[in-house]
Amino acid sequence: MSIISQQTHPLAPGAEDTVDLLLIDDDPTDVLHVERMLAESGLATEITVARDLPAARRMLTRRTQCIIVDLSATGVDGLDGLRDVLRMSGTAAVIVLTGLGDAYLGVRAVAAGAEDYLIKQEVDGPLLARAIRYSIERKRAEESERRLVEARILGRENARLERGLLPVPLIDDPALRHHSRYRPGRRRALLGGDFYDTVQTEGGAVHLVIGDVCGHGPDEAALGVQLRMAWRTLVLAGHTGEQLLGTLDTVLGHERRSEEIFTTLCMVTIAPSRRTARMHLAGHPAPLLFRDLPGGGAEVEALPDYAHGPALGLLPGAEWPTMELDLGDSWDLMLYTDGLIEGRVGDGAARLGTDGLAELARGARGRGASGRTLIDELVTEVERLNGDALTDDLAVLLLSRRPAEE
Repeated sequence: MSIISQQTHPLAPGAEDTVDLLLIDDDPTDVLHVERMLAESGLATEITVARDLPAARRMLTRRTQCIIVDLSATGVDGLDGLRDVLRMSGTAAVIVLTGLGDAYLGVRAVAAGAEDYLIKQEVDGPLLARAIRYSIERKRAEESERRLVEARILGRENARLERGLLPVPLIDDPALRHHSRYRPGRRRALLGGDFYDTVQTEGGAVHLVIGDVCGHGPDEAALGVQLRMAWRTLVLAGHTGEQLLGTLDTVLGHERRSEEIFTTLCMVTIAPSRRTARMHLAGHPAPLLFRDLPGGGAEVEALPDYAHGPALGLLPGAEWPTMELDLGDSWDLMLYTDGLIEGRVGDGAARLGTDGLAELARGARGRGASGRTLIDELVTEVERLNGDALTDDLAVLLLSRRPAEE
């Protein structure tokens, strides 16, 4: 049976906000003593009392800032019990209470991870309040330092990914501008299952690809990197079109961890003239094409997707028809993964979709957005409509052509 005692002691002038405490102690006399000391100290507290560790686990909440545990309480079992408390404490500071004859346990408790220890026979209200304040601030400092270390590690790993795994476009044409944005959907993830690449080959053709491996884990991220590298290698070796997709399909079949894994993909080859292109869709959303109008402004359209083949990894011996595109003289071609169009629109179940994205793009382009600014505005607006950050992996590739005479 557990005891729940919740009370708030008034703040002294200028003191801090109420502190949420969890006291683990099965001796009513000790519990009353702690409550009296806190009342006399002027520290505003809300105390929850648990007789044992199972009760403490149930009563611990995100609001708990400090756990005070009596190592002599029934069921706590000394240092072993403390380790259980430390494992469940999360961001809460831990203070240990010991008896006069067990002072050595207090030192060992701090070495094991507790923020402080107090000897019950020697503690008074001001000392207890000071220990609570100190322990909470020490825990906060430790958490801040941990987050800082994580941020530094994440920053270094992101830099390595930028240099190693995320592609550097291979383009040698001053009339072309390349912009991209990449963001994994998993929290704290460094890489997701989406991938993209751009390569200009001998003769002047420019090849673009964007793909999406189903799933969101590290295995899918690794598979996305393998497919991108395989695609680049095949393009540089002179492979294009349906033959290239067939080879990628074979690579996917060998490298995936299960037969349920598939990959959607959009591949575009832009002719050396830069006015026409060939497109292949493998279960992937069609790109957006921005064409500059003679009198100013731009026409924005979602390219047709009637010539559509299945996603890679679904059908043995599949075919992917070719679609011929007329780009015009001055244009932007935006490839993206479905993370950009599957966000909700409002509170209902409606999704943005390709047509909705095209409408947002018309508005952004009408306001003069281009290049990276255009991508950023679209992502921001999609998230606003969704009501929250997008949870799926997201990749956007924007290739723009402005003739040299302009």
